[in-house]
Formats: sequence, C-alpha cells, structure tokens
Amino acid sequence: MIEIEVVYAAVDRQALLTLTVPVGTSVRAALLESVVAREFPELDLVNCPVGIFGRVVADPERRSVQAGDRIEIYRPLLADPKEVRRLRAVKAAEAKARTQ
Repeated sequence: MIEIEVVYAAVDRQALLTLTVPVGTSVRAALLESVVAREFPELDLVNCPVGIFGRVVADPERRSVQAGDRIEIYRPLLADPKEVRRLRAVKAAEAKARTQ
C-alpha cells in the first residue's frame, strides 16, 4: 500500500485528502476511490482533467500513482486568458486615444 494526496479547489472551498491505495492503482481509480466525489458532487471524476504536481496526466486510466503523489483535479477556466488580455489591450488603447 502507498499513500497519496488528492486535491481540489472549488471557487468557494478546497480539499486536501490523504488516501492509501494499493501499488499499481491508476490515477483515475485513485480519484474514484477517494471521498472527493462526496464533498464535491458537481465533479465528473470519470472525465475531469487531472495532473500530478502541476503536470497534466494525459492518460489517467493507465498512469499508476507513486508513493507521495499529489493528484490535482482541474476545473475548467471561466475565461480564456488570451481573450482577457486582448480585451484589456483594446480597452487600454481606447483610453489612451481618448486622452490624446
């Protein structure tokens, strides 16, 4: 058995759970085994994107967890960062044009 952590941060609260799983458990299986689904029923643990220590796991069904891993559950972005920067630049250019 190995010990891992599962973390998730919602808009209003966060959870850090410690879990003991058998060696060879996949990332997705570890998520499904955790109690995070009870605490955050809105999560779709079968399809949600996940990572380990900030690195996205491309195939969580095949990737096995290692002792000490911290599985991070990612939520969708509310706004596209590129679009936000573009809108901010347009707004700044308009403000500059008005002051000249």
